[in-house]
Amino acid sequence: MSAGDRRILMLAHTGREEARQVALACLKALIAHGITVRMLRTEIEEFGLDPAMDGLEAAPGAEGAAVGCELALVIGGDGTILRAAEVTHGSRTPVLGVNLGHVGFLAEAEVEDVESTIEAIVARRYTAEDRLTLDVRVFHGGDEVFRTFAVNEASVEKAARERMLEVVVEIDGRPLSRWGCDGVVCATPTGSTAYNFSAGGPIVWPGVEALLMVPISAHALFARPMVVAPTSMFAIEVMATAAGTGVLWCDGRRAVDLPQGARIEVTRGAEPVRLVRLHQAPFTDRLVAKFGLSVEGWRGAGERRRNGGS
Repeated sequence: MSAGDRRILMLAHTGREEARQVALACLKALIAHGITVRMLRTEIEEFGLDPAMDGLEAAPGAEGAAVGCELALVIGGDGTILRAAEVTHGSRTPVLGVNLGHVGFLAEAEVEDVESTIEAIVARRYTAEDRLTLDVRVFHGGDEVFRTFAVNEASVEKAARERMLEVVVEIDGRPLSRWGCDGVVCATPTGSTAYNFSAGGPIVWPGVEALLMVPISAHALFARPMVVAPTSMFAIEVMATAAGTGVLWCDGRRAVDLPQGARIEVTRGAEPVRLVRLHQAPFTDRLVAKFGLSVEGWRGAGERRRNGGS
């Protein structure tokens, strides 16, 4: 593929001035290197750009926008990256996030790394890794009424603050427990540092293939976080006799109301999300950096060997 045939989809958090400035700088740099930049038409209008500008290509809408692009460059926080995952879902287009948010676990580069990030894109010095996703289906009265996917998590939550949600949880076709709770989080290893973490679930290294479930404020003796095989299926049934109803949230972006008697099934997604990697830093280092963890006093195996330790 020649430079003139190369195409990058760019998505940005248009509501933030910093994101707008970084995105415009990336746009100009990529075009200067002969790479076509595709943007959603709505974002081109919000940026005040000329759709006929050389090197700029307008996508009418999100559907199919990533087809034919070698990657999606995302300027913003994890929320913007999750929006990019929606746009690229089904196309296998890898996503490269430049973080302008707070923690930014999904992003590969920070805003101060923009110049080197553009250089890596131009020189194709990057790899893409597949991350497990979730397929989520909602049934009511035996009929499927909603279907979606999730990168981080699918959470079943109570719809009203004053009413507890009554659910029965099933794993691999067998009932596990009945909970009165605020909700249940089903997460991926990628999402283990997001809502799952806030709800008290374990952090799971992204190389591990597993599904996670964490009850939220459950009134039950057995209400611990669980990690199961990636081939397992979670099912959460909203009790037909319960006083309260629920709502399903996927990645905090897509929601559907859950009436009494609704059944939610969560399995490993048929389509992974592909995240671009510019370097192979250990996940431990990412945890330390993102959470600001103290490692003062660490000596490491090399130091022990130098001092004659075993």
